Amino acid sequence: MFKTILVPVDIAEPEMSTQAIETAVSLAHQSSGTVRLIYVRSLIPVTYMEFVPPDFDAEQQRDAEEKLADIAAGVALPEGRVSSVVRLGGVYAEVLEEADKIAADLIVVGSHRPKMSTYLLGSNAATIVRHAHCSVLVIRK
Repeated sequence: MFKTILVPVDIAEPEMSTQAIETAVSLAHQSSGTVRLIYVRSLIPVTYMEFVPPDFDAEQQRDAEEKLADIAAGVALPEGRVSSVVRLGGVYAEVLEEADKIAADLIVVGSHRPKMSTYLLGSNAATIVRHAHCSVLVIRK
């Protein structure tokens, strides 16, 4: 049914993505599909750049890639059917762009229970649901 599944992961809160990853793996098993994990690093405001070492960005990228690779290594799929990518930018924009890039037919996203601020301002999961070109499954913890 779903051949290419994208799962956004927050490496700062990996337990938030556990159920989403498990659901994606289950769906991938049913259709011999693939799972791609994505982590989106935040942009650092230009005003702070003078206070960080020159190799800060490369170091942050490397660290994020290692942490995401560790999570991917624990996914119960054969090596060729799981991959990961770290992107830089806004969460929902980068997730949606990656989904289009890999022609994902499903995004499985973990989400916190909504709060009043989420209802008023929206959330990354809600924005992904509204703007994705593919199906989106939101997993509540």
